[in-house]
Amino acid sequence: MSSPFVSIGEKRRMTYYFPVLGALALAAGTILERLVLKKRKVDIKLYQVASFLAIVVSMLPLIYFFWRIDAPALEIKNIIVLLAVVLFSIFANLLVFYSMKWEKVTNLEPARVLEPLFVIILAIVFSFFAEGLYERNIRIIVPALIAGLVLVLTHFKKDHLEFNKYFIAAIAGSFFFALELVVSRLILDYYSPLSFYFLRSSSIFLISWAIFRPKFGNLSTKVKWEIFLTGVVWVVYRVVVYYGYLNIGVVFTTLLLMLAPVLIYVFAHFFLKEKMSWKNFVASIVIVGSVGYVIF
Repeated sequence: MSSPFVSIGEKRRMTYYFPVLGALALAAGTILERLVLKKRKVDIKLYQVASFLAIVVSMLPLIYFFWRIDAPALEIKNIIVLLAVVLFSIFANLLVFYSMKWEKVTNLEPARVLEPLFVIILAIVFSFFAEGLYERNIRIIVPALIAGLVLVLTHFKKDHLEFNKYFIAAIAGSFFFALELVVSRLILDYYSPLSFYFLRSSSIFLISWAIFRPKFGNLSTKVKWEIFLTGVVWVVYRVVVYYGYLNIGVVFTTLLLMLAPVLIYVFAHFFLKEKMSWKNFVASIVIVGSVGYVIF
């Protein structure tokens, strides 16, 4: 079993690298996926399988050193939880890939930034049924909720009120990603972060491959390397997230990672030539203020 949540002093030290590493990885992974799906015109189903193959392959050299699965993980109830995580993730990825292929990152960002808010709300709900696994500290929850709400409100525009099928798919994808993350915490104690992500991603790859049977020969060497790089980035992001959940809590980790949407806009501006909104500045100030309040 992992240690209890660390002290406030340790939280202060961890904030120097958690938001930077995790948020950068999330932003970079989102932009790379956008590049492959739209600019390279890769089929969604092919990308689903290829991306998880890349994730699994990139973890193979590390598994020997970080492999850990405790006996409780093999109990039926915990295996069912793992299967639920896999299914939620498959739904989430397909929905998000579908939306990203046909809409701009900036148009979908209001839906994508709902994920942190979904995570926080679901974590609060789950805290009443799984005591000790999710924070119930008002000093953390309230700033996180405020930051999450402001992040969503500052990303919405009038035209977003007319939901199209791609925007709705992105919202549903965000919800399933949030549900997957919160449910994962129920069994994370029985794995190392890398072991859990390896099992999750391997299962998704095998199921997706069995269903879609894509032809990898349709991918150029350049695109294959871009997908592999994306896989490496997602490994870094998820390991950071799981480690944060185990050591500083689900809600606090989510608050720190809220820097990612701001970075996504910056990356989209420079690499995809998509315009940034001034509202990002407002959201950034609120997020930094919320983090500062919790830390200090």
